[in-house]
Amino acid sequence: MKGRTIILDHLGEVEIAALMVDGKLDDLLIDSDAPRPGTVYRAIADRPVKGQGGMFLKTPDGSAFLRQIKGLAPGQPILVQVSGYAEPGKAIPVTAKVLFKSRFAIVTPDAPGLNISRSIKDEGERDRLLEIAHDAAEGTAHGLILRSSCAGAEAEEIADDIAAMLTLAATVVEDASTGMEVLIEGDGPHVLAWREWTAPAEVVTEAGGLESRGALDALEDAKGAVVGLGGGASMYVEPTRALVAVDVNTGNDASLAAGIKANMACARLLARALRVRGLGGQITLDLAPMPKKDRRAFENALRAAFRGDEVETALVGWTPLGHYELQRKRARVPLSEALA
Repeated sequence: MKGRTIILDHLGEVEIAALMVDGKLDDLLIDSDAPRPGTVYRAIADRPVKGQGGMFLKTPDGSAFLRQIKGLAPGQPILVQVSGYAEPGKAIPVTAKVLFKSRFAIVTPDAPGLNISRSIKDEGERDRLLEIAHDAAEGTAHGLILRSSCAGAEAEEIADDIAAMLTLAATVVEDASTGMEVLIEGDGPHVLAWREWTAPAEVVTEAGGLESRGALDALEDAKGAVVGLGGGASMYVEPTRALVAVDVNTGNDASLAAGIKANMACARLLARALRVRGLGGQITLDLAPMPKKDRRAFENALRAAFRGDEVETALVGWTPLGHYELQRKRARVPLSEALA
């Protein structure tokens, strides 16, 4: 089964969006009871954390933690946005840099100016989009970013999207209330799929689409730790309390060539394995034996695989023991928790 398919469905009461690419599960969005990333609170400053440069905040959904505070006193209201999922037992991560994000536009109240995605190279298209944005955002003090999905889109669609985000931003930012409150709920999986998966695709919305399109079986496979790498090799992707451990295994072939081949397959498939499992935080790769001269090719393959991944991931580098480390934003709810 070739091509891209977006499946919008439910498992019981849980909303799910799945992206299948050439018959394989490529991305997965699952709702949960946790506050969704993108949720905007009017929070109340609670107590500073000495030595960490942050402060705990009170929100309607429980305690939140804000880093890099300046001039914020206990009891003071502040607008914040949920930036990811909290680890079990920890406060909700939030940021004071609130963004209003849709399919075509991102409004940035704290960063005025107009920008267009760098992935749009055609000068004629950039000029067209600039004209649309100037007309739609005339008179606003907020910043505006036009996303890559604007390329080739209808002018009216883009203008309507800009207007909606600017209206939403003005409503929230100009609200003079001071009490603790949820101002905006973050987008659920179906809206996120519309917002983020913008490449042409077949969209399946009928109930049971996950099962009829093979995504349910792929989802069950993703609950496990093993990812096949071909030729009998595999990698085990296993979350622990401290980090996500990835172990590359060459199977019965212990040759150096098999190790290099397995490591390169790991580089190509790791981003997808982490996406569909909703995993983030510190990630440590225990690779198969490989000469140091082949590390550059591995790094290039890994960088290429994560280039198209929407979750912010830092490729940190090699440890003295020969492991490779990454740091990934906790932007998704872990699959194991969502379907527990």
